[in-house]
Amino acid sequence: MPLEPIIQIENLTKTYRGSDVPALNNISLTISKGEIFGLLGPNGAGKTTTLSILCGFLRKDFGVVKINGFSIEKESNEIKKIVGLVPQEIALYETLTPLENLRFFGKMYGLDNDKLRQRTDECLTLMGLDKSRNKLIKTFSGGMKRRLNLIAGILHEPKILFLDEPTVGVDVQSRNVILEHLNEINKKGTTIIYTSHYMEEAEQFCTSIAIIDSGEIIVNGNPGELIRQNEGCTSLETLYLLLTGRKLRDN
Repeated sequence: MPLEPIIQIENLTKTYRGSDVPALNNISLTISKGEIFGLLGPNGAGKTTTLSILCGFLRKDFGVVKINGFSIEKESNEIKKIVGLVPQEIALYETLTPLENLRFFGKMYGLDNDKLRQRTDECLTLMGLDKSRNKLIKTFSGGMKRRLNLIAGILHEPKILFLDEPTVGVDVQSRNVILEHLNEINKKGTTIIYTSHYMEEAEQFCTSIAIIDSGEIIVNGNPGELIRQNEGCTSLETLYLLLTGRKLRDN
C-alpha cells in the first residue's frame, strides 16, 4: 500500500535575478508522511533554495508545491501552523537565556502559558540543557546552541520539520543527542526533511533520499536500495561521489 504523500513538488523551477542558470531546473519530488527524507548535494546544488521555497521564504518561478494538501501560494497561513524549521545558522538571541528565547518562540507559535511551560521543561530536559536554562546563550558551547536551536524549531510539535545541516560543527555527544531525539519525534509522527554533508549520518538516519546537483534531481529513493543498484558502491558516500564527481565545490 503506497504511503500517503505529505509534500508534493512538480516541475519546480527557480532562477535568481542576474543569473542565466536556474538554481532549480524543473524538479519533481514526492515525500511521504512519516519519512525522514534527506535532500543531499554539493554546495550550490539547490538544497537551500528548495528548503527556502518549501518554508515560504522564497517565491518560485514555476511549478506546483503542496504541503499536507495546502497550496504554498494560496494557503501559506495553514502551512505555517504545521511546519517547523531548524536553520543552519543559529537563530537565537545570544543576550537572552534559553527560557527567554523559548518563551519568545513559543508565543510566536501561539502556545498558551501552560503548554509552553510543559514543552519548555520537557525539551530542555531531553536535550540536557535543563541546568543551563537561566544562563546567557552567549556563554554556551556550539553543541549547546545547536541543541537549543533544535528545541526552538520543535517547541510547537510540528507535523513537518525542516532541518538544514542540524548537526554541523558539533561534538559527537551533541550529535547523538540530536539524532536520537529526532528519531523519537519521527516515531511520534513528525515528517522530517533534512539536508547534510555527512553521508554516513544520512545513510543511517534517512528512510529516503534525493541527491540534487546543478538544480536537478539525479537520484531518488531508499539509500540502501540505491547503493545496491549501483555497481561498485558500498556506502552512500561512494554513491554520492559516483553521481556528483570529486571536483571541489567552493560556493
